[in-house]
Amino acid sequence: MAKRRARSSDDTPKLTPEQSREQLVFLLGFLAPYRWSIGIALVALVLSSAVSLAFPALIGKLIDVMLHEHTSPYSLGTIVAVLIAVLIVQSVARFFTSMTLATITENTLARLRTMLFERIVHLPMAFFGERRVGELSSRLSSDVSLIQETLTFTFLELLRQSVFFLGSLIVITRQSLQLTGMILLVLPVLVAIALVFARYIRKYSRDVQDALADAATIVEETLQGIAGVKSFVNEHYEVARYASTIKRGVAIALKGAKVRSAFVSFIMFALFGGIAGVIWYGGNLVRNGAMTMGDLTSFIIYTTFVGGALGSFAELFGQIQRTLGASMRVRELLNEQPENTRVHLDAQAHSAQQRILRSVEFVHVTFCYPSRQDVPALRNVSLHIRAGERVALVGESGAGKSTIASLIQRLYEVDVGEIRFDGIPARHLSLHEVRDSVGVVPQDIVLFGGTIADNIRYGKLSASDDEVWKAAELANATEFIERFPAREQTLVGERGVKLSGGQRQRIAIARAILKNPPILILDEATSSLDSHTEYLIQEAMERLMQGRTTIIIAHRLSTVRRCDTIIVLSKGKVVEQGTHEALLAQENSLYAKLCALQFGDTEHTVAS
Repeated sequence: MAKRRARSSDDTPKLTPEQSREQLVFLLGFLAPYRWSIGIALVALVLSSAVSLAFPALIGKLIDVMLHEHTSPYSLGTIVAVLIAVLIVQSVARFFTSMTLATITENTLARLRTMLFERIVHLPMAFFGERRVGELSSRLSSDVSLIQETLTFTFLELLRQSVFFLGSLIVITRQSLQLTGMILLVLPVLVAIALVFARYIRKYSRDVQDALADAATIVEETLQGIAGVKSFVNEHYEVARYASTIKRGVAIALKGAKVRSAFVSFIMFALFGGIAGVIWYGGNLVRNGAMTMGDLTSFIIYTTFVGGALGSFAELFGQIQRTLGASMRVRELLNEQPENTRVHLDAQAHSAQQRILRSVEFVHVTFCYPSRQDVPALRNVSLHIRAGERVALVGESGAGKSTIASLIQRLYEVDVGEIRFDGIPARHLSLHEVRDSVGVVPQDIVLFGGTIADNIRYGKLSASDDEVWKAAELANATEFIERFPAREQTLVGERGVKLSGGQRQRIAIARAILKNPPILILDEATSSLDSHTEYLIQEAMERLMQGRTTIIIAHRLSTVRRCDTIIVLSKGKVVEQGTHEALLAQENSLYAKLCALQFGDTEHTVAS
């Protein structure tokens, strides 16, 4: 199993100042509808932070009153009452701010997630051919969660710490210019050392996340392919692979723990050493009468505010930078050009709002998949499938059969040539109109994780329970549905794993019956089924094909003998077409050779 590298949430692009401003404007644009509520909340936040700055001063006054109660101009009761009032105002303002901004952020992020998911599901198939599902899931989960954390906490904390820093710096400068000067000389050195530690800590944290992501990838691959793991008796190999990755993560984590431990020890030394130095120097000022004990206490608390704010700025700005990088990835998706699946594109399509398309024509079509531009999947293909006709597409693997089916559904647009429906160029029809006229029963059936009824109803979301049951009957699905205790309300499990291949096939047929499309594409999938199940599916398919234009991608040539036309493809070209008998009668017919390979005897094939 190939090892896929999962990207950690910290793996964000480095942004230039201009890009950072653009992403910030992009994020703030989502908050624009709530600008007045945000303004009020921010005023409350500034008020709460400013009121908090009074707390150290009140503590200092409280100490001075307790030490010099008879000479103090303030009473103890007054100081305590003001202190309680400050705490109440601070708590109420902080609660109002947090709840208001949390409500705004949650609603904004819900809208962003919905927009992002809507854009993803409307993107063309070419986009999904170049992206991994895990990456897209990460955009919806990790990237948006990172944005959510920043909008909910980081911006607010940055504003609060800025108020604390500036306010505390002003207060301590006014209290003692000598002590402030000593602190301002030492503090930048301590912050610089802390930044160096923080850079290494982030690096090791990112490496640990990458190792854990690799381990999660191994778990995902192993569990998805558990049948293969067991059939090859490779349980021990997978466990060893997982253990090796976890061990690598542990080694990195221990290195990070060593740096963090050194950082914590340094912070403890610097913090307590700094406090001891301030107390020593401030004690001399108190002894000389230049300060009171209360002033010294409040000075120390304000100093911790300044140091705490400076120490948090680096991490907060780093968090914002990571968020702006995540928003760039989200914005890239939102800027992708989606398919236009609205019901109608232009006036011509609008004039035929309920048009039912029945015939398909390829006119000199050449097509390359976007991810393989150097290898044409179809080369100058021309074919005409008339209304009500049964046409089989046969040929070796990679001949272009599935590509034709994809182009009929307009999952991709042709590079050269033209596809016409009922003589109308596809570009004059809406995607909705084309796809609504085409039904597909694929070879690899992927069901959704709901009930049997939910999966059948996917063909027509407005269908009643009776319509769903009728479709199941026509698909011969009731034969097994009635054996389940919950009948059509039975859960099928993730991707339909609780059902057999034949059961999933019949649910897919029931879904197509319920959609009732005029053009039907059948990717035949009965070769690996038992005779009874194959008979039931063939009978259901026969009912489904009645009165429809049917394109059969044939893997077993015995199923295409009664088709009106058999189109033989090779290396992206149409090399033969005709009836079963006519193709067998042609000299050096590729179809005859294919039949001989399957049946071993062309003569026998003709006779049959």
